[in-house]
Amino acid sequence: MADQPLTNQDICLATLRDNDRDRYLACLLSPESKRDALAALYAFNAELARIRDLVHEPLPGEVRMQYWRDLLEGSAHGSTQANPIAAALLSTIEAHRLPPKTLVNMIDARIFDLYDDPMETRVSLEGYAGETASTLIQLASLVLAPEEAARSAEAAGHAGVAQAIAGLLLLMPLHRHRGQLYIPLEILSATGLDRDAFLAGEDKSRISAAIEAFAGLGRDHLARARSVAISSTVFPAFLPVALAEPVLVNAQKTGAGLFERQLQRSQLRRQAGMLLALMRKKI
Repeated sequence: MADQPLTNQDICLATLRDNDRDRYLACLLSPESKRDALAALYAFNAELARIRDLVHEPLPGEVRMQYWRDLLEGSAHGSTQANPIAAALLSTIEAHRLPPKTLVNMIDARIFDLYDDPMETRVSLEGYAGETASTLIQLASLVLAPEEAARSAEAAGHAGVAQAIAGLLLLMPLHRHRGQLYIPLEILSATGLDRDAFLAGEDKSRISAAIEAFAGLGRDHLARARSVAISSTVFPAFLPVALAEPVLVNAQKTGAGLFERQLQRSQLRRQAGMLLALMRKKI
């Protein structure tokens, strides 16, 4: 018997398996009836997140982002069906009445990733995280249970910031190599550093203090997210956030050592952490 052709949803899941294994598992742990829509959202996010890795200059990256912006604003070029992730995303938006403007805002926030400009303030960082990680949680909540999503908006906001900071800590060695800086200059200044001194990596004690403060900001937002009740019907949208705390705690302990040390736990431990979170309904 000939192999069945891959569906758009199959391709979305394969994209996640290759580029965002944690959200791939989150899809598999979500209700089967919602899995395809979540995979489309997460695959779209994965496509945006990896643009910087695919280009050598900002302009080609902006062109790739403009493709997605045009798609969401109804002026796509060529056949959407030629891009399985784009087709799946549009189907998800229509089926679940998701606001395209929110996804466009996510694209606009990701423009920051293409350049090496520093993050200026905590407010700037929280805005970036809010338009990316927090928005993704809230959109996933709308897919899972639209009537409950509004009640989880505050938790999604704080959880997204915590998750984003954890992710930025994991990527800090790569970002430093590129000359990118996501720790707000506000935090660096409070520890006696500037952008160049942090990226140089020589003042270990001050760099450790800056990383500790950055991770502490993530832990503060995680605590705020945990203080808000999250409905069990939207909880699968929060599953990847359950992986943030070990990263934040280890970063505070490791300090400047994270430039050379991998903070990411094994895939098996991450899977166990998400399963436990699902059972307890607690991030």
